[in-house]
Amino acid sequence: MKLTWLGHSGFRIESGDAVILLDPFLTGSPVFPDEKRAEAIAGATHLLLTHGHGDHASDAVPIAKELGIPVYCIHEMSIILGKDGAETVGFGKGGTVDLNGVKVTMVNATHSASVDYKGGEPIYAGQPAGFMIEAEGHTIYVSGDTDIMADMEWMGELHNPDIGIIAAGGHYTMDMKRAAWAAKKYFDFKTIIPCHYKTFPLLEQSAQPLIDALPGVEVIEPELLKSIEI
Repeated sequence: MKLTWLGHSGFRIESGDAVILLDPFLTGSPVFPDEKRAEAIAGATHLLLTHGHGDHASDAVPIAKELGIPVYCIHEMSIILGKDGAETVGFGKGGTVDLNGVKVTMVNATHSASVDYKGGEPIYAGQPAGFMIEAEGHTIYVSGDTDIMADMEWMGELHNPDIGIIAAGGHYTMDMKRAAWAAKKYFDFKTIIPCHYKTFPLLEQSAQPLIDALPGVEVIEPELLKSIEI
């Protein structure tokens, strides 16, 4: 399995016949170069969105229409994106979908979730979500934008993820110290990849507090478009 960071909370996840774009925020991203867009989305088979905010979902419809691939997201957001011309598959928390052999289960997150990138008032778009992604003997917990929540206890026990893609930039989500506390309290990660940081000045710029707090866990600070082999 190959994980490639696309900046902010965006990842390209490759496993077998699946090439999944998770929360790809490319257009207007301060850290993503426009000339790398074709490389980032080439061969994608599915789009997967945690929620409707522009720094996660604003590229979903253009990419879906350009590549002719479906967007998987919570039901209410699927209706909005479908009206904009994307093929969508809406599902809900506790639901599992099969993306060319990669099993994706939607789980809870605590955040807000409107579509806020179309101008005018934000549009209600269901609730925020995270995902448990199972492939090649691994389970990846994608936290989505969230703070610590009691649900992490049963999520860790039931799904037992060994890899965490954790939003940890602070201000809008957990910061590095809170993410480290949650990781120790609720999970038994072997590898953690922090995200939703460094993109904007008000977010944390270093994962060092996470690294320092989790001896024995491999904390990988992702590099743009550099693949991580799992």
